[in-house]
Amino acid sequence: MRTTAKRFLLLSIIFLTGCVGQGPSPTTTAIPAPLTDSIIGTPNPLPPNSGEPTTNPATPVAAFEANSFPNPASFKWTPIVSGFISPVNFQFVDDGTGRLFVVEQAGRIRIVTNGQVHEPAFLDITDRVGSGGDEQGLLGLAFHPDFETIPYFYVNYTDKQGNTVIARFTSDGDRADPASEKDLLHIDQPFPNHNGGEVLFGPDGYLYLGLGDGGSQGDPYGNGQNTNVLLGKILRIDVDHGDPYSIPSDNPFVSSGGRPEIWAYGLRNPWRFSFDRLTGDLYIADVGQDIWEEVDVVTGNPGGLNYGWSYYEGMHPYSGQAPAGINFIFPVVEYSHAVGGCAIIGGLVYRGAMPEWQGIYLYGDYCSGIIWGLIRSSDPSSGNPWQSQVLFETKASITTFGEDLSGEVYFADRGGTIYRLEK
Repeated sequence: MRTTAKRFLLLSIIFLTGCVGQGPSPTTTAIPAPLTDSIIGTPNPLPPNSGEPTTNPATPVAAFEANSFPNPASFKWTPIVSGFISPVNFQFVDDGTGRLFVVEQAGRIRIVTNGQVHEPAFLDITDRVGSGGDEQGLLGLAFHPDFETIPYFYVNYTDKQGNTVIARFTSDGDRADPASEKDLLHIDQPFPNHNGGEVLFGPDGYLYLGLGDGGSQGDPYGNGQNTNVLLGKILRIDVDHGDPYSIPSDNPFVSSGGRPEIWAYGLRNPWRFSFDRLTGDLYIADVGQDIWEEVDVVTGNPGGLNYGWSYYEGMHPYSGQAPAGINFIFPVVEYSHAVGGCAIIGGLVYRGAMPEWQGIYLYGDYCSGIIWGLIRSSDPSSGNPWQSQVLFETKASITTFGEDLSGEVYFADRGGTIYRLEK
């Protein structure tokens, strides 16, 4: 919602966090002003011991191209299109048209071609989307991998009752018929926050869905660790078979012990996650509670992994005593709210044309506008395979990252502009 009203800005700071009244407050609490400069991204590394990301040295090493970070002063984030109202997601479609689709939280999807925004909207479902200044609305979009011949796209939204809907629509050129909606899942939400929102096709062709723990604070219903509910999970479904979908045979709970749609659990609010388009590794940016924001990385994307919430926030004990014998996946990097952040925004591994950035995972924070880079060394003797570094301070309210078909990386500012990383 693009507005300067003070009340809205105060509501907006809850976006993705849902955390109030507990734990230390971030050192920066104000929402940054909308960006007006044509170029943003002056590097401003944090001083030592100021709450910069900490890393987990025990993670296995994998070979990536980049073993060090480029000088961020030689690069910039350039605005490519603006004028959107609270953009929270965007996708480039692989159909030969070069079109960019931008998701507005209120319930619209807009098309951009050659820097021009089409009118009317590609899809307008504001009549059925429950949206507000926090975490509800039209939140995620994914196009079928074979969109040229199978013109389906999938969305994640909260309805007027605040519950999550995963639905499929049919495209017809530059318009999509709202009446073409086919619902795949309805998931009751006990609170109005921690809805997740990601909709993403994996390298295996299955559809992955990110769902938060259902909200409030501290996961009061224990949804993160309960494999009989879909909240606090990443789901994995086959939308090419079954009606409305089928379950992949290798999903971890397909036979017993939990809901068969579940692929990963123990998550608080996986607002954005992504696959490295080269390696297939899964990067999950899980929004924290009071203090810690985290990035989890899994090589090979095995199913059934437990990411620890709410026993752990990041690498730190949070609530309750975990039963003996549970194997948790701990983050490869975390950062404290002491840096001025409040909600991690993932994040993509760069695979574009600039060799200096190859293999670097870029992620940011909604409140502070900081953008970090994350790499892992190919040298097993380095002692710490994961390295994270502040690269840019953008002053943006970053809501999401995206990549085009060539692997170039972009981010959206809640104020209405989309930026691209350039030299």
